[in-house]
Amino acid sequence: MKDKIKKVSSLEELQTLYSDTFGKNGTMTAKLKNMANLSNEERAAVNTENTELRQLFKEKQNELELAALNAKLATEYADVTLDTEPKNRGTIHPLTQSFKEAIAIFESMGYTLMTGPEIEDDWHNFTALNMPIYHPARDMQDTFFLENGNVMRTQTSAVQIRAMEKMGAPIKMFALGQCYRRELDATHSAMFDQLEGLYVDKIEKNINLSDLLGTMRTFASKFFGKEVDLRIRPSYFPFTEPSIEIDMKWGDKWMELLCGGMVHPNVLRNCGVNPDEYQGFAFGFGWARLVMVKYGLDDIRAFTDGDIRWLKNSGF
Repeated sequence: MKDKIKKVSSLEELQTLYSDTFGKNGTMTAKLKNMANLSNEERAAVNTENTELRQLFKEKQNELELAALNAKLATEYADVTLDTEPKNRGTIHPLTQSFKEAIAIFESMGYTLMTGPEIEDDWHNFTALNMPIYHPARDMQDTFFLENGNVMRTQTSAVQIRAMEKMGAPIKMFALGQCYRRELDATHSAMFDQLEGLYVDKIEKNINLSDLLGTMRTFASKFFGKEVDLRIRPSYFPFTEPSIEIDMKWGDKWMELLCGGMVHPNVLRNCGVNPDEYQGFAFGFGWARLVMVKYGLDDIRAFTDGDIRWLKNSGF
């Protein structure tokens, strides 16, 4: 398949090959549907193949599009005497700017940014996170299911699973990106951004909830530009044990900052990591909520409604 991709000479031919591979009846789609019947090692091999093929398709698409653009430019010319100075310059969207700030903060603490697909299989989105098919936690998420059995990812936790499958442990990573759930109101969006982190190392390092709290205190202080007060509440999540929620003092009120806890041994086992040798914490939070607080928004839909007045007055 890799040789076929490299030999493609047109975008139309590439699209046909992509459909034969990842379409409804594609060869890779069939392998992904069979994931539940595979061992952990076989799943890892299929996921690696899936990732590599998608990357090759993307690279070939870029190559063909660039060639087409260069061919078009060769027949055109630019009039350098035209006035091209924009009359109304645009600005960086607050979410984009805040993502850049978050990346800089976590990388300064030694975390590595990793990404994953927004269309996920059941294994990475649910089962590997200690949520088997009968687990009630699945009912807490209004999921978009696709015809081939995959889902629009409901959480970026799937990236943590992929990271441990690929890199094992020790690992110190974070992921951010879009997630999807069937909910929409002033504080929830059907498409929303999450940021999650994972730190796993040898048991001798004694990574614990105090380290998680310190990490979040450092992050919040840098992101909001001031020292913050935090408090911990016990909670429940199938992928951490013990599980906690951390609140941040904002004005005279407490606001939920994140959910997290110590990574559940079952999650480590599902990723091929021995829980008798390794332990660590994971955390995650809805990103837009923090940005809303930082810039004084009371409705999450303002991020996507295109109101230029708010963008101009947001300080960007």
